[in-house]
Amino acid sequence: MDIYKLKASEIRSLIIEGKLTATQVVESFFERIEKVEKSVDAFLTLDKKGALEKAKELDSIEKKEGLLFGVPIALKDNISVKNLKNTSASLMLENFIAPYDASLVEKIKKENGIIIGKLNMDEFAMGSSTKYSAFKETRNPFDLNRVPGGSSGGSAAAVAAREVPLSLGTDTGGSVRQPSAFCGVVGFKPTYGNISRYGVTAFASTLDQVGIIGNDVLDVAMLSDAISFHDEKDSTSNDIDYKMLSGNLKGDIKGYKLAVINNFLDDSLDKDVKKNFEKSVKLLESLGAEIEYTDLKYSEYSLPAYHIISAAEASSNLSRFDGIRYGKRSDKKDGAMAVYSSSRTEGFGFEVKKRILLGTYVLSKGNKESYYTKALKTRKLIKDEYKEVFKNFDAVISPTVSSTAFLADDTSIDSLKMAFYDTYTVGANLIGSPAISVPSGDVDGMPVGIQFMGDAFQDEKIINMAYGFEKALNLKLMPNI
Repeated sequence: MDIYKLKASEIRSLIIEGKLTATQVVESFFERIEKVEKSVDAFLTLDKKGALEKAKELDSIEKKEGLLFGVPIALKDNISVKNLKNTSASLMLENFIAPYDASLVEKIKKENGIIIGKLNMDEFAMGSSTKYSAFKETRNPFDLNRVPGGSSGGSAAAVAAREVPLSLGTDTGGSVRQPSAFCGVVGFKPTYGNISRYGVTAFASTLDQVGIIGNDVLDVAMLSDAISFHDEKDSTSNDIDYKMLSGNLKGDIKGYKLAVINNFLDDSLDKDVKKNFEKSVKLLESLGAEIEYTDLKYSEYSLPAYHIISAAEASSNLSRFDGIRYGKRSDKKDGAMAVYSSSRTEGFGFEVKKRILLGTYVLSKGNKESYYTKALKTRKLIKDEYKEVFKNFDAVISPTVSSTAFLADDTSIDSLKMAFYDTYTVGANLIGSPAISVPSGDVDGMPVGIQFMGDAFQDEKIINMAYGFEKALNLKLMPNI
């Protein structure tokens, strides 16, 4: 049995049934990591010693309980795990050791999951390729010459390469769903506030949400169940009764009304990705879903609004990393201003500096009303428009990304072009709603995905739709590495 090929739900069941031990599982995944990691470069930190100690502890427990019992999990390197590095893939935090566990990490440990390491990302989660990491470039397991997407590229690549069955990323404008589509795995962004952000390094606080990546919808739902709760440490945490997603998966799509947005099917969508999406729509219709096409008047303003708001919030959030309070400290000794300037110059990469400058500009006197305030008003218009859509439809469906993963050495793909890879995903972050990307096929051997996006707190509904689609398609995607 190739244990590393098993899904998280299968691993948990086999351990509880006594057919596998947690130690066997951890050893199998580390053997897999040893074999493929040099090609994929998904991890920044591995904790084999800690993972094996936890596995042996679990094997000694007579009563085996916990939603994640014995399941290996890896986390994006902006989520704090006590005594492990938490770098956000930046030189600014190159040697920072987290002094505490993020609230969601406490939940994983309580549910007896096994944390095996921290994953590569675009620096401070700013990017769509994982090329903006200060330490390494992660590659797509389906084609090592291509990017895995970003900013949670390490999280998606590690799951796709079967280095870990489940991972966590963060999603500010599509940073879990986009790399999941590029890498042929499932990526879920829950309703804003369902998963605590306490212990997660902030990029844009009103947009950021921890997301989950796995090999199927059931696995993703299982991890979501384990880490969704009201956290008093996080003022944005939702104080609601959380429904168990993994225990209520039926996959019955019959009767659901699904909206396809005409604006998303223009010439910017790759023709082969469009064909794949049209096939997916027909499959959903055959399962009993009712499909209608509609327009969004304000959708073209989603990306500009997102980039202004996110840059503004990033410039504020990252101001703490100044070489005095937090982060890398320059050796310059010409006074406090020189230390501030040199520390940030040396510690931050180009993309982060660019966004800080943009954010500072749109918040500056004379520009705030023209840019930032206008972006907030636009966000409200977008949210109201989606609310009207969700009065008549159960979900909005679209391709997750307009194309397949691009070549890592394609110099024509700059940060501006990368921004357009968030066209279909960014809306969910602006309005705080749940969205999930599910593999829907491939184009010339590279995976593509379909996105289901619902109204806020309708996580159970879109998870169920995704599960029904996944089950009917019965797609088998596995990279040849």
